[in-house]
Amino acid sequence: MKTVGQALVAGLAARGVEVVFGIPGVHTVELYRGLAGSPVRHVTVRHEQGAAFAADGYARVSGKPGVAFVITGPGLTNALTAMAQAKADSVPMLVISGVNRRASLGLGMGLLHELPDQAAMVAALCPTRQVTGAADLAPVLDWAFATMATGRPGPVHIEVPTDVMPLPCPDLPAPAAIPARPLPEAAALARAGALLDAAERIVILAGGGARGAEGPLLALAEALDAPVAMTTNARGLLHGHPLAVPGSMSLDAVRALIGPGAQVLAVGTELGPTDYDMYVRGGLPDLSGMIRIDACATQLSRHPAAVALQGDAAAVLSALRVRPRTGDGAGRAAEARAAARAELAGLNPAMPTQLRMVETIRAALPGAIIVGDSTQPVYAGNLYYDHDRPGGWFNAATGYGALGYGPGAAIGAALAAPGTPVVCLIGDGGLQFSPGELRTAVDEALPITFLVWNNAGFREIAEAMAGAGTEIIGCTPSPLKMQPFAAACDLPFASVGMDPDALQAALASGQGPRMVEVRAP
Repeated sequence: MKTVGQALVAGLAARGVEVVFGIPGVHTVELYRGLAGSPVRHVTVRHEQGAAFAADGYARVSGKPGVAFVITGPGLTNALTAMAQAKADSVPMLVISGVNRRASLGLGMGLLHELPDQAAMVAALCPTRQVTGAADLAPVLDWAFATMATGRPGPVHIEVPTDVMPLPCPDLPAPAAIPARPLPEAAALARAGALLDAAERIVILAGGGARGAEGPLLALAEALDAPVAMTTNARGLLHGHPLAVPGSMSLDAVRALIGPGAQVLAVGTELGPTDYDMYVRGGLPDLSGMIRIDACATQLSRHPAAVALQGDAAAVLSALRVRPRTGDGAGRAAEARAAARAELAGLNPAMPTQLRMVETIRAALPGAIIVGDSTQPVYAGNLYYDHDRPGGWFNAATGYGALGYGPGAAIGAALAAPGTPVVCLIGDGGLQFSPGELRTAVDEALPITFLVWNNAGFREIAEAMAGAGTEIIGCTPSPLKMQPFAAACDLPFASVGMDPDALQAALASGQGPRMVEVRAP
């Protein structure tokens, strides 16, 4: 008979899990016993935060939950930052940890990796359950996968006490069916359709919840002759289309699409400040008359809307019935694109150059996945950039904003899309948060280019301090010496200046794992 640890891994495999990220420890030995002979692949990272970031990247690219194994106590606390990033960006992630033996919990006995109340700590961030015995295992796994697939996706935690992991466990029953998200009532869909038909002009705001719905989104946009403004996590859905506006609603040029007579249709977007008011200027147009589509009832309750439609974005967009129209939607979108790009220079004179370098990546590696960290060219791209792969541009510079996200997430992305070039666009400062994950990419022979934007410090923070009229302190940590560091990681290395042609040549020379440094002024 299997142990609980072995049955848990078998239960993951039965639910379609192909990869788990983690670092083994004495409190998870029984989980690793289950991996032996299992179809589930284990990827050893260098830090538990990297394990959860990798699960995040894997989930975004595969569309399936990413899974991480971490030890009790410090393993879980190390993963919490990445779990918070996943929560902010609605990324389905399952983190499975140990916890000390049941009879010791809450007693403060000084056990290895002990926390006062591990479950309560995690519960402040995301749903969590404990497997208290063999009979609990199947129901807890069914609960976890249903939770990640219904409502708003995000992280879920399961903890297994060390004295439960080795208990005998019979074979688990087949996984329970995942409940389907219901469609909105016909009357609500009809109200939305009537508002769209009556509108003088329409603009669609597409967020990360529209990923996977590009077909219905495109069909409805064309039927409504509606420009589609995309948040960071929606970029690439309508690459190069005349109605696409790959710009942030933080820009006046994109906000100008919403004016008198305009009906807003918001699809899978939380309308958060990091996408809609990045510079905290206020002045966002009134959206209370919008039609809003979201999978999460709580999200729908947070902003007034004329019609709120709860459900899967693709299904709801397909269910809307509208009267096709013609007009100047493409012209309005083109005007917004041109004005948005021009607006970047007024925000920061360096942004147009930074954007050209990002576009050079796209030109050199068509169809690549660009995974960003918090660094200046990523900020520029988040404001305005049209990627050529749906879901192929994402980063941690919105929402929770965790530095060090890029390397782990790039590893997960590369494993989710075998053979696809992946670029980890990261600053020299962010690289020092998680340098060890470059060795993980080497171990796994992944086609990742670690593109390091080296401005020898925390340039964005320094500029913010200068703009606030305060003395610049703490913004010049010494960068790694990139060439010897790349050599220590067994990575081929190239270094270029702010020259798009030189960058294109360096990127076109291979796929990785490798490092390319951009020496920013």
